[in-house]
Amino acid sequence: MTQIVIANYLGSGRVVFLAKGSGNGSVSWGELIDTAEVATDEDRATALLALAEADVAERNVVMDPYLIDVEEEGGSLRPTKYREAIRALGPTVRQDLGKQAEGAEA
Repeated sequence: MTQIVIANYLGSGRVVFLAKGSGNGSVSWGELIDTAEVATDEDRATALLALAEADVAERNVVMDPYLIDVEEEGGSLRPTKYREAIRALGPTVRQDLGKQAEGAEA
């Protein structure tokens, strides 16, 4: 089981990920999936989600954080569910929009 926390940034509406190094009272969010803090067990996943939910209550910069399953492929993180891959990159009908237009992959 490998999971990360995904949410929506209120300033732009974009999908963000709980970033590496978050914890000990410090929370940051990244727009690219490879910036995400990875949980490899249920306890760590629960702790990361609790950290994200506390950030929602304290700073109100993101909304609706939740855990998604990911796998590592070619040195990059990839969502295991198609829905989350779309959320991570953006629209599927126009490749000139969203994060895929900026060169990101999921």
